[in-house]
Amino acid sequence: MSRPRRLDYLIAPERAFPIPRLRGRRGTFSLWKRQDPLVTRVGLLFPGEMGAFVGSAVLGEVLWASEGRSESTRTRAEGFRDVGTVRDLVAESELVISLCPPEIAEDVAGEVAAEGFDGIYVEANAIAPERVERIAGYLRCVDGAVISRTAVNLYLSGDAGDVATVADLFRDSDVNAIALDGGLGSASALKMAFGGWNKIWSALTAQAYAIARAYGVEDTLAAEGVDSDRFVRSARKAWRWAPEMDEVADTCASLGLPDGIPRGAAELFRRWEAHRDRAAELDRLLDDLSPER
Repeated sequence: MSRPRRLDYLIAPERAFPIPRLRGRRGTFSLWKRQDPLVTRVGLLFPGEMGAFVGSAVLGEVLWASEGRSESTRTRAEGFRDVGTVRDLVAESELVISLCPPEIAEDVAGEVAAEGFDGIYVEANAIAPERVERIAGYLRCVDGAVISRTAVNLYLSGDAGDVATVADLFRDSDVNAIALDGGLGSASALKMAFGGWNKIWSALTAQAYAIARAYGVEDTLAAEGVDSDRFVRSARKAWRWAPEMDEVADTCASLGLPDGIPRGAAELFRRWEAHRDRAAELDRLLDDLSPER
């Protein structure tokens, strides 16, 4: 079985200067704008929590489009150059990285393609491999998957030359660029496999607590080592996880695998959409799972 290849490079001297410190899912960090006159201009769609972190690691100038974006996004993007619109971003960028909610991934790619973009397009969203292949039909696509269980790893697949170009943007940074064998779709398949395993675990734990509470044995469940903290902490992200579980289910269905587990997880996470980006207490989350009780 082939193994991922970490792309390592000789590090050229570079300049960096600090810009505002941000608080995100990985704690407080200084966003860096790393400069090297030899590298490309990179368009970032969009600087959400993970997008801003990935963008901060790019070796080169990062562009973003503020039109229609929220104040929180503007704050995260303070270290990047605002070009206003997606049209202007496409016109000025030689490479575009897409990190957006999975349900709009193809809309974003279509908008970029409609502007005549002919550079490398890094499709780094949590979408099924089949959707990546569709995007590759009209863009020069590198398949990407961000997994951040411990370190932040950006897995890449596709044309070897294009993969190397993308990986070179992250040399000596907090984002580990890792090339996968297997061609286009391999990175997305890895994301589906890992995302399903990781997030369905949270959904199953929440379901276990809902069952236990209905019969007054949740404390005994906790004493058996089933920890509620995992899903309580992550409930604020459920609005993002639900569509990702739909993608996992579609991937399972395309492979002839049972798809009921990820679809059930998606339904469970949608019951927490009211807690978008906000903390919630255990009892409230369990109430939302059993609204009829």
